[in-house]
Amino acid sequence: MAVDENTVRHIAKLARIAVSGQEVTALQGELSEILAWVEQLDEVDTSGVEPMTSVVRTEMKKRDDAVTDGNRAGDIVGNAPASEDSYFVVPKVVE
Repeated sequence: MAVDENTVRHIAKLARIAVSGQEVTALQGELSEILAWVEQLDEVDTSGVEPMTSVVRTEMKKRDDAVTDGNRAGDIVGNAPASEDSYFVVPKVVE
């Protein structure tokens, strides 16, 4: 895939990079080569390959999904300077 001058300038603008006229020509060639290399990857048959997140197979550490002692709102707000209906009462910040 060949990259034209307008595309290089557009990419440079999106990347907030100032490029001169000479740099545009050089970047055209470099970007075209990169995209040609990426196009080569399309030729690889990956139909039998499972998606992976790492080259090393790892298992997630899991814990039991157990119910813990809940319903302790009174204990939680017990040390608060002010509380109401199991909520913390704080000074108003925004008018």
